[in-house]
Order: sequence, then structure tokens, then C-alpha cells
Amino acid sequence: QVQLVESGGGSVQDGGSLRLACEASGFGYSSYCMGWFRQAPGKEREGVVLIDSDGSATYADSVKGRFTLSQDIAKNIRTLYLEMNSLKPEDTAMYYCAADFFHCLDGLGNILGYWGQGTQVTVSS
Repeated sequence: QVQLVESGGGSVQDGGSLRLACEASGFGYSSYCMGWFRQAPGKEREGVVLIDSDGSATYADSVKGRFTLSQDIAKNIRTLYLEMNSLKPEDTAMYYCAADFFHCLDGLGNILGYWGQGTQVTVSS
């Protein structure tokens, strides 16, 4: 059964750090495209980072050098970690984990079919 569960959101001061986690059940041993999106109030959803099962990752320009994606696997559960450093107020958003069983072919524009419930990140100045 496919399920994505995010955790790790919270509130931090400008310049602070947070680590998000996404447990993706069912994505242990298949081809995949998965990663993180975010949506701030009144704004469109945007891709933050996507990773392909071949190991290649694409980051949004706005987070390059500040956010780092890593992953591990246990049985058939792949966990994605998003380490977020030097957070800014403009990083405030609901962060969603998303995934699907195909390779990432369109950078951050891939339309993925499986989504988590989201976790809130708030950065105050």
C-alpha cells in the first residue's frame, strides 16, 4: 500500500534550521520520482526538490545551497529527509511530500500522483 507521511515541521526564527522527513511506503525497490513541494498562503504550489531513483536531484534556485535532500530505506519504506538551513521568512509554507512510480522527466514540473498530508513550516523574522 502506498502511503506518504510527513513530519518535522515547526516554527523557527529567521536563520534557523529544520529537518523534514517523509516516510514513503511502497517505494522501496521500484523506479521513482519523489520529493518536496511547498505552498504558501495565496501562492501557487512550487517544487522545492525532486530526486530520481537514479540518484539525480533537482533543487529550486531559491533553496540551492540551503536545503539538502537525503534518503534511506528500510524494507519497502523509503524515507526522504529535507535538511533546511538558513531559513528565511519566505520559506514559510505548507510542505508536501510527493512521489510516483516513474522517472523524473521534467525537473520540478513533474506531476506526481501520491501526496502526503503536509507539514507546516513557519519562519519568523
